[in-house]
Amino acid sequence: MITSTLKILSDTDKEACELVKVSEDEPAVDKKRLFIESYGCQMNFSDSEIVAAVMRNADFATTSTEDNADVIFLNTCAIRDNAEQKVRNRLKQLNNLKKKRPGMIIGVLGCMAERLKTKLLDEEKMVDIVAGPDSYRDLPRLVEEAETGQKAVNVFLSREETYADISPIRLNSNGITAYISIMRGCDNMCSFCVVPYTRGRERSRDAHSIVEEARQLFNDGYREVTLLGQNVDSYKYSPLAPDGGVNSTSLTGEGLGRSAAAVGFAELLEMVAMVHPDLRVRFSTSHPKDITDDVLWMMKKYDNICKYIHLPAQSGNSRVLKLMNRTYDRDWYVQKIDRIRAILGEECGISTDMITGFCTETEEEHQETLSLMEYVKYDYAYLFAYSERPGTPAAKKLKDDISEEVKKRRLQEVIALQRQHSGERNHMSLGKVYKVLVEGPSKRSDADLCGRNDQNKVVIFPRWQHQKGDYVHVLVTECSSATLLGQVVEGETVLS
Repeated sequence: MITSTLKILSDTDKEACELVKVSEDEPAVDKKRLFIESYGCQMNFSDSEIVAAVMRNADFATTSTEDNADVIFLNTCAIRDNAEQKVRNRLKQLNNLKKKRPGMIIGVLGCMAERLKTKLLDEEKMVDIVAGPDSYRDLPRLVEEAETGQKAVNVFLSREETYADISPIRLNSNGITAYISIMRGCDNMCSFCVVPYTRGRERSRDAHSIVEEARQLFNDGYREVTLLGQNVDSYKYSPLAPDGGVNSTSLTGEGLGRSAAAVGFAELLEMVAMVHPDLRVRFSTSHPKDITDDVLWMMKKYDNICKYIHLPAQSGNSRVLKLMNRTYDRDWYVQKIDRIRAILGEECGISTDMITGFCTETEEEHQETLSLMEYVKYDYAYLFAYSERPGTPAAKKLKDDISEEVKKRRLQEVIALQRQHSGERNHMSLGKVYKVLVEGPSKRSDADLCGRNDQNKVVIFPRWQHQKGDYVHVLVTECSSATLLGQVVEGETVLS
């Protein structure tokens, strides 16, 4: 198993798909220097953890600046056009650096690399390496090839690769929270989405390695893990799968006993939850067509499985959802929300993704998105105007006929409504006591600490004698649409 204790640090704290993270400095005696800059989603940042671990095993050390790097990797996102344009602009900046240091290697990794493949080498002359999400084990060889002056490419998409044997570094590590990738790829062919084409077919990582990673994280002092997948609800691992993995005797003890039966997501949640009661478990992302009552009841059964679900709707109109190939309609989605509320209660945090201005969306259909938001009252949401992605079914078959002006106006309407709902949901927390995991000092003042409650809400409170990794009970006394403020209390009834 490849192991590493490297870290990746946050460079800016922007919204999800605009976030950029860069590698940090580590001792580099007799080692080459590697700079990694990551764009996009949690899955991308998790992948950068794998890249850094692979490259450390090849005798590279990370650096926090491109100025002294021998190799620069940009781990890219292709979900929206402006994400790719950000990378294009960054490459222009790096081109100036490469003119001064022609021996430096520049690689483009991830979804943008997979989408454009060798075309990227023609368009961006300074790029030496193009590597897709399933080729990270091959990076040391690709670097060696590039060092000879050759262009190096590996965009092969695997049906088996899960990187299960690689112990990743901890992305933006606070030493308390960590991501665990449980599956890769996606089979959901949404008409607007490039993920199935850039990350390949869906495959689940073996359950035993996931549980062991969670146990090791807990032993190392981590107190929260987030299980990651494009669609975690479709996780399914068979111990007797032909491609290997664990057998029926390796899943034994401490909640691992499942004989030779396939492990679904509900069972995996239980297995990770049983690692230790003080290890919080979160997950992302759920798909409305696949989330089941079994998952909801498992969340209710274990106090350490957080009562928060990210359930992307994308639209509130059934016709638009059909055009998006989401495979559910508005009524199906509403029924899933109703089941969440029935089993887990009104306190369960729910967030979503919404796209405004999808192909042919009418004003009345936009209003249905607003009405769905009114029905659910999400705690928060990731909101975007539609961005046509080349090669997707929508780009091939549908006309992007909504003007940018209308898209942006509709986007501002959903943003305003969500801000209102976030405020309303946070207001419900006033006067309640929550169990909060301390993640570190508040960004605004070292006199305060911050953490998250079960519902994934940021809570800020006076420091006192508390430390990172502590669980504290906080009485919420104030709130904004984004944050809860409170005081630490003892001996209170906790709404965890």
